[in-house]
Amino acid sequence: MFDLVIKNARINDGETLKTIGIKEGRISQITENSIEEVKKTIDAKGNVVIPGFVEGHIHLDKALIAERKPNQSGTLQEAIKVTAELKPTFTKEDIEERAKKALEMLIVNGVTTVRTHAEFDPAQGFTGFETIMKLKDEYRELIDIQVVAFPQEGIFKAPGTEEMMHQAMIMGADVVGGIPYNDLPAEKHIDLIFEIAEKYNKPIDLHQDFSDEADALSIEYLCAKTIEKGYQGRVTVGHLTALHALPKLELDNIISKMAQAEISVMALPATDLHLGARKDVFNVRRAVTPIRKLRDGGVNMCLATNNIRNAFTPYGNGDILQIAMLAIPVGHLGGAADLPTVLPMITENPAKALGLTDYGIEVGKKADLVILDTISKANAIIDLPTRLVVIKNGRLTVENTKETIIHA
Repeated sequence: MFDLVIKNARINDGETLKTIGIKEGRISQITENSIEEVKKTIDAKGNVVIPGFVEGHIHLDKALIAERKPNQSGTLQEAIKVTAELKPTFTKEDIEERAKKALEMLIVNGVTTVRTHAEFDPAQGFTGFETIMKLKDEYRELIDIQVVAFPQEGIFKAPGTEEMMHQAMIMGADVVGGIPYNDLPAEKHIDLIFEIAEKYNKPIDLHQDFSDEADALSIEYLCAKTIEKGYQGRVTVGHLTALHALPKLELDNIISKMAQAEISVMALPATDLHLGARKDVFNVRRAVTPIRKLRDGGVNMCLATNNIRNAFTPYGNGDILQIAMLAIPVGHLGGAADLPTVLPMITENPAKALGLTDYGIEVGKKADLVILDTISKANAIIDLPTRLVVIKNGRLTVENTKETIIHA
């Protein structure tokens, strides 16, 4: 007896429609035949079925505050200043209310796993971090949440933060976060992050080289440190915008080192387009990490949201498909050979970055699935399809029954 069956599922273009049998939260069978003994059946009607979207980089504790104190200049500097001024006003109740709204945006849009950076410092304490840890447990039936211990204000710049990093790990943080460019020296910051990660046997996720210019990079040091410590495949970086300013030979050299270190990259086009190149008065740069070049150089390339409606990103609705659609023209990913590489940037690639070993549409994998309102997997991004059904741990969690009628 199967708990749930999805029939007439299009897993790949050009293949016969499949029936997916789910039992005890996992995919138990994939067949071209029908399955009779089942508690509940969902008819995909030939629509595309994909594994759940993976949102690999977001800040739930800072979501939905854009109207409180707008970033008038649109610069990174003012975004940091505005947010620092607002943080003392955040209460646990306030953070919980906003983070829940943001989580539910992600859930209805088909995200089944999210990695969120939760920050703390001696001035604000663990207000946001503790709230996000609480929501991780509360929402476990709807979405898997990985929590990054994130020292937004730096570690050495904010005395007392080093001790808080250790405390956060003891409190249950899943990932050691860091921000080398906002601490001095960056190399010492990276050294400490690895020391903490090794002590607690946790992966690393850094806000890395977030700048319009490539004049203070620490990515090469990070690559060397990753290999030295045997941390290949366990380090992820977000932003990395400074790479766009490098000449080809220097860029190629760094990409080669990143591929050797197996460092994953979270490109954050919505934020970085908004904040980047604000001082350019003509021939304005895109200021987004070079997605195609990193991908072609063997780097595990991912796309993520970063922020929803705050000083860093004053828009967004939790729809990672829109982030992917934005990345297509920004990253020159619309070519015939490029377009098929985009969907993996919000599914299997971030799943790899987050260490999800039971992810995908295969027998034995966790049944985290989304039915899209399109019959073409090749067009799964550009159709911006409705998420018709979301299944988490083998259980129906979201069903979109909205009907559109065209009156001729």
